[in-house]
Amino acid sequence: MHYFRPLYPFLLGLLLILSTSTFYSLAALNGVGQAVLFTLVVCIPIWRTGRMSYVDIGWPWGLVLLGIISLLYSEGYWLRSLTVSAVVILVGLRMGLGALKMWQLGLLKKEFPRYQYQRIVWEEEGKDNTGLALQVDAISQGLANASFLAFPVFIIASNNSEGFLLLEIVGLVIWILAFAMESIADLQKVRFLKAMKKAGKQRQVCNVGLWKYCRHPNYFAEWMVWNGLVIAAIPSWLALRGSETEPVWYLLGLGLLLASRFMYRTLVYITGAVPSEHFSAQKRPGYTDYQKQTNRFFPGPSKTLHN
Repeated sequence: MHYFRPLYPFLLGLLLILSTSTFYSLAALNGVGQAVLFTLVVCIPIWRTGRMSYVDIGWPWGLVLLGIISLLYSEGYWLRSLTVSAVVILVGLRMGLGALKMWQLGLLKKEFPRYQYQRIVWEEEGKDNTGLALQVDAISQGLANASFLAFPVFIIASNNSEGFLLLEIVGLVIWILAFAMESIADLQKVRFLKAMKKAGKQRQVCNVGLWKYCRHPNYFAEWMVWNGLVIAAIPSWLALRGSETEPVWYLLGLGLLLASRFMYRTLVYITGAVPSEHFSAQKRPGYTDYQKQTNRFFPGPSKTLHN
């Protein structure tokens, strides 16, 4: 049963959102949509190829689907619904179009290092049925789109108030800044890698621009994108009180916090910083010094190395 343990939190989150009177229809439609999308785009290709990288297509396009469902079927104030739906669609499109480009270039024919690292983790956990472990991890990503990541979106989009509170504006500003930071960080890394390739210098450490201040500014910014949504959802969650039973209302608030926690854990330990650094430290001669000088996730000043 330890193979299926990663699914339990997301199944509980899905059951919670399905148990609400406010979000039942949205959650059911989104759940079915995510199931169909992940079956066709992720689970079947993984089963045929044995490669996890197809998640990089399914997960962001699942966000696009989540945003479209929210836009078309949520019953809140139209401008608030449009704003949060557009935000999620933009997040999904930014990554989803990039994933399609990688697929077009044939880069999905080789497993990404972060998913190679997963196999090391499974071996340490005693999971020798790789095919089952691959499917469980893929399904957990789809369930995330159907549960915790849907919480802030549906909560905001269902708020009927025509006035925007300060906390909603703060959350939106955080989202804008984080989205810009993530895009800039990716662009800086692409330019760095192209410059190194042109100069004939391979396996160099990217420590320019935002990458001077933390080793994964793109992952940090992605986490802040979702934190911005969580913050913006707080006034709408407070407005829900009385529409749902007290236990469900409190659990929805907990679900908002868990959305942030889920993204942090994913971006640091599951498919983010730790997996990517496992191989970078082996392949890039200067990476160990970079690790000693630069924060892993949270931006901050560089440290001085002492001999």
